[in-house]
Amino acid sequence: MRHFLYIILFAICFSCEDVIDVDLNEAPPKLVIDASINWFKSTAGNEQNIKLTLTAPYFENSVPPANGAQVSIVNSLGESFVFTEIDNSGIYSTSSFLPEINETYTLTILYQSEIYTASETLKSVVPIDFVEQNDEGGFSGEETELKAFYTDPADEENYYFFEFISDIPAIPSLEVYSDEFTNGNQIFGFYTEEDLTTDDVVTIRNYGVSERFYNFMFILLQQNGQEGGGPFETQPATVRGNCINQTNPDNFPLGYFRLSEVAEFIYTVE
Repeated sequence: MRHFLYIILFAICFSCEDVIDVDLNEAPPKLVIDASINWFKSTAGNEQNIKLTLTAPYFENSVPPANGAQVSIVNSLGESFVFTEIDNSGIYSTSSFLPEINETYTLTILYQSEIYTASETLKSVVPIDFVEQNDEGGFSGEETELKAFYTDPADEENYYFFEFISDIPAIPSLEVYSDEFTNGNQIFGFYTEEDLTTDDVVTIRNYGVSERFYNFMFILLQQNGQEGGGPFETQPATVRGNCINQTNPDNFPLGYFRLSEVAEFIYTVE
């Protein structure tokens, strides 16, 4: 009997494993537009970059750049700012951009004989007043919690996009906020991380954004949040930004054209 058990155990430990090939649907690559024009407070804002890439198969290890595009932005006065590609990287750059709060800009991209356009307004943002730290935050009561306070302007609609960047985790923490119920009050962006320790540096950025971008990011964050993905949740769908393929609407791009004034606060954990 003992020998028989050994034989069964040996068979289990050294049995062959089947390789399962996942047959995924394939589709032609789409253009992905990362056109985030960021005007940091106290800077000229003339140097700006736009990144163009292509969608890739799920198991692909790299993201292919979209090379050879013609990229420009025009303001309402007809002033044009041309973006030039840097070393076939898919990153298009200019050093002559002129940012102006509440100015409307139109992005135009010519890529592989198709024209993509988007229009957006450059939104302002208030400074970050101060950062408050709590070492007993989070659900566990043992996480480092940061609150970045800012004072919302009264009598106007404002939308905010917060980014918290630290070495832990590698991916920045993103949040969007509306002043619908906090108009004219001092409120805060919120960040918590259990692995933060003394002298870690957290870069906090608050971007002024449009209502449309707020809604766009809200849906994206809901689809990718830790709370999502339950068995009875609505299945994620492609979220379209404000960029349109004027030549072939069915071949729509992914991504968004956004223009923001940015308030930045560098905080060292105590």
